[in-house]
Amino acid sequence: MTCAFVAFHDVTTSVVRKPRATLWLLRVLLTVHVLAVLCQPLLAGLFLSGDVDAIAVHGTVGSSLAAVGLVLIAAALLYVLAGRGGLWILPVMVALFLVEGLQIGVGYSRDLGLHIPLGVLIVTGSILLAAWSWTPWAARPRRRRTSVPAGVEGVR
Repeated sequence: MTCAFVAFHDVTTSVVRKPRATLWLLRVLLTVHVLAVLCQPLLAGLFLSGDVDAIAVHGTVGSSLAAVGLVLIAAALLYVLAGRGGLWILPVMVALFLVEGLQIGVGYSRDLGLHIPLGVLIVTGSILLAAWSWTPWAARPRRRRTSVPAGVEGVR
């Protein structure tokens, strides 16, 4: 019978940091972002119903979404690095920023065949991201890889 010796000084306990302040920053920014995104179809509808001034506001809000997108990337970086939040959010925020940049270009070129479906994609994605940020899953810290002391793998 083999007995494995485990040195207790190898086992360390660490405090698991949850993304608190960084998550709140992300929540606020995603909520502001989704509100601005939801204004876009309303403004486009006003323009189509005859309010010609609504298209200027639509363009201004759309262009400001690019600035909000950059700030969202910074907030996601903080959430991942300082808050130990999930890694997946950072590439999603970069993709959202790039898609919104494409949306701005397509809108100014008046290519409605791409502008409208892309807008639906942005609205849907923004709603899902904002909703996720208010769930308990967003507050969970990223999983850490745990190291097992040598010789303990088979011991139960």
